[in-house]
Amino acid sequence: MCGIVGAISKDKNILPILITGLKNLEYRGYDSAGVAYFENNKICITKVTGKVDNLVQKISDDDSSKIGIAHTRWATHGKATTVNAHPHKVGHITIVHNGIIENFEEIKEKLSQCGYSFKTSTDSEIAAALLNYYYEEYNNIEKAIESFMKEAKGSYAISLLIDNDQNNLYCLKKESPLIIATGNNFNIIASDIRAILKYTNKYYILDDFEYAKVNNSEIIIKNSKGLVLNKELKEYTHENKENSKGHYKHYMLKEIMEQSKTIADTAIPYIDDGIASLLTMPDLTKYNAIDIVGCGTAYHAGLVAKYLFQEITNTKCNVYLASEYRYQNNFLSKDTLTIFISQSGETADTIAALKLVKSNNLPSLGIINVENSSMTFLVDQCLYTKAGSEIAVASTKAYTAQVTMLSLLALSHAYRNKTLKEKEVLEVLKEFKNISNLITPLLDKKNIYQSIAKEIYNEDDIFYIGRGLDYVLSMEGALKLKEISYIHSEAYAAGELKHGTISLVKKNTPVLCSATNDKLNPKTVSNLKEVLARGAKVYLITDDSYNDPAFNIINIPKANIFIKPLLIVIPYQLIAYYTADLKGTDIDKPKNLAKSVTVE
Repeated sequence: MCGIVGAISKDKNILPILITGLKNLEYRGYDSAGVAYFENNKICITKVTGKVDNLVQKISDDDSSKIGIAHTRWATHGKATTVNAHPHKVGHITIVHNGIIENFEEIKEKLSQCGYSFKTSTDSEIAAALLNYYYEEYNNIEKAIESFMKEAKGSYAISLLIDNDQNNLYCLKKESPLIIATGNNFNIIASDIRAILKYTNKYYILDDFEYAKVNNSEIIIKNSKGLVLNKELKEYTHENKENSKGHYKHYMLKEIMEQSKTIADTAIPYIDDGIASLLTMPDLTKYNAIDIVGCGTAYHAGLVAKYLFQEITNTKCNVYLASEYRYQNNFLSKDTLTIFISQSGETADTIAALKLVKSNNLPSLGIINVENSSMTFLVDQCLYTKAGSEIAVASTKAYTAQVTMLSLLALSHAYRNKTLKEKEVLEVLKEFKNISNLITPLLDKKNIYQSIAKEIYNEDDIFYIGRGLDYVLSMEGALKLKEISYIHSEAYAAGELKHGTISLVKKNTPVLCSATNDKLNPKTVSNLKEVLARGAKVYLITDDSYNDPAFNIINIPKANIFIKPLLIVIPYQLIAYYTADLKGTDIDKPKNLAKSVTVE
């Protein structure tokens, strides 16, 4: 969500580092930006609403500094205004903050009684004030940080400047990602590795309740008791390509078009050598049940897996929204494996659910796209999807990579527990090896998707329906459309329409549907006839040979149940994209949304 960059250098102007870092974090989603830096022995603060480019226009080419902090904000407490934008300065302390201080009102009341007054609606200003309160009490920033850690509840990644100290940056961390990267006579603090890769690939990862003193030649990391830690210096070894859209109009379109490759890249380690490769996946036969936890698109990927585990492998499977998981009775058991799904590996709700499972000493498995992210150090086992860098906020290739991994996990389980014969498993592996030939023709149906988009982009309400696995895919289709086009769209189990929702269908209401289950298709078609009778416009994704002129049909190839979800979702993604494009929305950075949701 919010982005943090801090930098200190012996001999170079750090303002370009700060601005470049912020620009590389723009994909996360934000509504304001700001920077604070020393110039002529004084801390200068510049804040704007909107994009980083607005901030750049406020900074003179003549401005220069060897130390500074910067931030992009996604509003939680208080509106997106210049006043509420970071950095925040209280007394001697200037901070940028990611996360939420949950007891900020209690702290605010305490500080108000001590004479503090506040200008913003944010919890972050309260954090700055609390740090300043303890700094003035001890005249020692490290003791102030340790006291802050004892009192502040919630999550925080904070980087800070102190008046009259141009030689050191400080940072502290709890439940919000933070790294410290090191270069030749400079160091960088950041909330995301993407912010530092132009300058260095060597970095430390801060864990919860750790803080650091950072100058241009030294990084000292301590725990909350003030003990110096010997942290491992990590090195990012993946190829650092510039994030370019190439010839595509938006990152989202580029990422949709990359799915033939990213699905194959995710699958190859587990299919390349047939059954032997498949059996390198974790053995799930020792568990009586599987729980899956995720948010948004990751939750939808989990619903696909639930269908496969229950219907194909005869294994009990539940899927939970991570934001609800901790607040209900989940009947935790050592005989249940809990799978946590996250693209970033930093999703706060999912991490909180994972910590609950870990606190009960129960088994966990992660399906994660980003190596060395917070979740990768918490789960017992981790399967890495190979979606590569996903810049667009609305997930596409990360989703299909997650579905791919989950499908192969279910397939390996079906082989191990003998619910599928070896011959049947080999047929699925063969189709996975042929995935590019199945998906590419669907990616190439641009004219069909654009034609549908032209018919629906001015509508206020759009419905998605399906049965069984098709219903699960319709949920992802509806989410994609509402995320980027801002059109109200809802997914319903097709059989439930008659129990209330059909009252909302009127003349020309678009209804999108997938029907790919031979047993359920006749019933789904009957439901489509019902909405047609109320004047709806029907768009049907199917692998069957329907020729009803009342339906606008998109044909997909016949495929095995393990492959089918990857095909159904492609038309849904591209219809959403072209609809949003006609509406002229900011497709890659939709309003109010963030890529990595690091607050609960």
